[in-house]
Amino acid sequence: MKPVILSGGSGTRLWPYSRSLYPKQFFPLTGDGQYTLLQNTCLRLNSSAIANKQPVIICNQSHGYMVSDQLRGIGEMKPKIILEPAARNTAPAVALAAFEALYDGDEDTTLLVLPADHVIEDEEAFDKALESAEKLAMLNKVVTFGIKPNQPETGYGYIKTHQENDVQIIDEFIEKPEKSAVESYVQSGDYFWNSGMFVVKAQLYLDELKHYEPDMFEQCEKAFKASKHIDNYLHIDLESFQECKNDSIDYAVMEKTKKGVVVSLDSGWTDIGSWSALWEISDKDESGNVSRGDVAFINSKNNYIQSEKNLIAVIGVENVVLVETDDATLLANKDQVQDVKKIVAKLKESSRSETELHRKVLRPWGYYDSIDAGNRFQVKRIVVNPGEELSLQMHHHRAEHWIVVKGTAIVTRGDDEILLSENQSAYIPIGVKHRLKNPGNISLEIIEVQSGSYLGEDDVIRFEDDYGRA
Repeated sequence: MKPVILSGGSGTRLWPYSRSLYPKQFFPLTGDGQYTLLQNTCLRLNSSAIANKQPVIICNQSHGYMVSDQLRGIGEMKPKIILEPAARNTAPAVALAAFEALYDGDEDTTLLVLPADHVIEDEEAFDKALESAEKLAMLNKVVTFGIKPNQPETGYGYIKTHQENDVQIIDEFIEKPEKSAVESYVQSGDYFWNSGMFVVKAQLYLDELKHYEPDMFEQCEKAFKASKHIDNYLHIDLESFQECKNDSIDYAVMEKTKKGVVVSLDSGWTDIGSWSALWEISDKDESGNVSRGDVAFINSKNNYIQSEKNLIAVIGVENVVLVETDDATLLANKDQVQDVKKIVAKLKESSRSETELHRKVLRPWGYYDSIDAGNRFQVKRIVVNPGEELSLQMHHHRAEHWIVVKGTAIVTRGDDEILLSENQSAYIPIGVKHRLKNPGNISLEIIEVQSGSYLGEDDVIRFEDDYGRA
C-alpha cells in the first residue's frame, strides 16, 4: 500500500490553539507531547502491512516547509509533498495523490488514505484491519474503516451497512445527524462512525471519480499535468485546480459507488475534532480535570484547561474548556465546543488576524513574534536561522527599521548591500526592494519596527524567493 496523508485541514474547532496557517496537525496535542499529530501519523506507517514507507503528503502550499521540517524531526523519511494552491477538500486531494502514485508506480498501486490528525492507540489492531482492507481493495472494492460507536456522538458522520458474505456493504452515509437519531443508530448495531480513512486502488479511485464526477476528474488531471516537480515537492497548477469542485470523498465517490465496503476498526481511534474529544483521550486527575501548562484547581471537575504562558487558577468550575494563547482565550461549556467553528467564522467576518496566525509565526527561514502594535506602527522580533534568507521584497505602505540584537546580518537595500553586526541598524524606506540574510553559524535576531498607513502581511511584493512562495 502507498500511504497518502491528508494534511490540508484548518482545524477551526480547536481554535485558538489551531489557526488556518498553523493548524492542529502540526501541534503535539496527545501523549507526552513528544510528537505532533502529523509525526505520529507518519510513525504509524511502520506497520508490517505497509510495504512502501515513503508517503505522499498533501498540504496547503503555505504548510510545505512545516511538513518537511516535522518529518526531518522523526528520521530519514522522504515523502513526496503535494502542495495545493487552493483548498478543494478531500476528493480532489486524493485524485492528485492517485495521479502521483500511478506516475511513480503501476495500475495495481493501492492507496492507504489517512488524515494527519487522528489518534490510534492500538496499532496492532490497526495493522490487522489494514490487512483485511488491502485484500478487499485488491478485489476492486473501495474500502473505508468504520468505528463501532460507543456513545451517541453528534460530531461524527455515520455509515449504515448490511452484511453479505462476511463483508459490510455500505447502504448510506449520514453527515453529523441530530442527537435523537444518533441514539437509535448506536442501539441498532448497523451503524459505524465514519473514520475518513480509505484503502483503494489508485486507478479504481480515478475511474470512479471520472464516472461520478467527470468535471472534477478533468480539472484534477489538468492540474496534475500542468504541475511542476521541484525536489520532493509537487507544485499543483493554480489556474486549473482552483476551477475544481470543492467536495469530500464521501460526497464525490463513497455515497455513489456500488463498490463501497466497510472494515470494522476497533483500535482506540479518535478524530480530534473538538476540545471535548481531546479531553476524552487525555490523562485526568482524580476530579476528571485535564490540565496543560501552569494550572491550579480547587473544587473543580471535568474541565479542560490549557495555558500557554500564564498561571490559570480554577475555582468551583465544572465541565468547562478554557484555552489561553498569547493573543486569544477561549472559554466554553464542554458540551458546546462543536460551536467553536461558529465563533471562528464570526471573527473571520471581522477580518481578525487571530483566525489565521498566532503571535509567533513560523516561516521557512525561521520565525517572527509580534511584540507590540498600535496606530500606524508594529514591532516584531525576527529570528533567521543560520544560512537562511528572506525573500527579496518590497512594501507599498510601510517603512521598516531593523536593529540587530544578536548575530550578523547582510541587508540588501536597493542596489546596496550592508553588513550589520550587533547594535547596528538599517532603515528601509517605503517602496525600496530589500532582503535580510543570516550569513553566520548562529541565529540572527533583529527587532523590526514597521511604520505606515497599512501594516498587513499581504503588503508584500516578492521578486525572488528561495522557498517557491508566490
